[in-house]
Amino acid sequence: MPWAPELFSAPVLARLEQQAHRKLVTVPYFEGLLTGDLDALIGSFAGEPEVHHPVRGRIKGARAFEAFMNDTNAWLRRNDVAVEEVEHVAIERAGFGEFVLSLEGGAEDIRQPVAVMADRQSDGRIIELRIYSSSWPLTRHHPVRPPLLQPDPELREPDVIAEYRHALSAGDVETIVAAFESDGYVREPAGGTYVHSGHDGLRAFYTWWFSNGGGIPLELCNLIDDSRACALEYNVVRWGTTELPPEAGVAVLVRSPSAKLAAARMYDSVKPPLGPRSVSLRQIEGGHHE
Repeated sequence: MPWAPELFSAPVLARLEQQAHRKLVTVPYFEGLLTGDLDALIGSFAGEPEVHHPVRGRIKGARAFEAFMNDTNAWLRRNDVAVEEVEHVAIERAGFGEFVLSLEGGAEDIRQPVAVMADRQSDGRIIELRIYSSSWPLTRHHPVRPPLLQPDPELREPDVIAEYRHALSAGDVETIVAAFESDGYVREPAGGTYVHSGHDGLRAFYTWWFSNGGGIPLELCNLIDDSRACALEYNVVRWGTTELPPEAGVAVLVRSPSAKLAAARMYDSVKPPLGPRSVSLRQIEGGHHE
């Protein structure tokens, strides 16, 4: 996920592999974009380029993709954005990558988590890319993002992933906490300081999250799993007692060697129907971002 390394020139690929300190099976999303090699990027798609972006919406076709690439690269360079790769998973017909974009934001630096999901053909060519991120770090707003995928009623998560999701739906704090390692953590979509670790921190966070009269049932749409890290694409339709317009998101759940959860990282822009955070969360504002 996502770009085909054989389509880049030898010097460019050598530079990317030197930066990554490994041989690249696929070229990570932002690193590929920043090369500006339009032919390699478009050639990585099975057909017309198709990207679903949180702000720009659906980008389809070579001309639209070229404009998107140029605008994205200009924004990254203008803001001197540093890109940190968090996770990179590639399996036969799918893959995903997680990144944190760091840029100056006036009074404080901004760290923007981004997840990129890829559907691929058996030859590795991309069918489409879906990009997820919260709008909160950059805009302090929560625009509703309609579903990108339809729910799959046949989809079944494995092992601790299923335990976590069922407890989330039921609003079961103790079962969620028990699913994590003692030093496990959850990162909210806004990233930055919105990280809660250890069983006490997780218990306080999920108690607050379920304070609107219940859990958070998700419509499951897609699953990408390499047995260590699992990405679940979903639609949020209800939060406790509050019905919500369906909103798209993805969560990445990382297993520990003992098969518990080491980490849960979320990417959506849902505004929770919740009151202020408790003092135990050491946050007055921010919610799921606010």
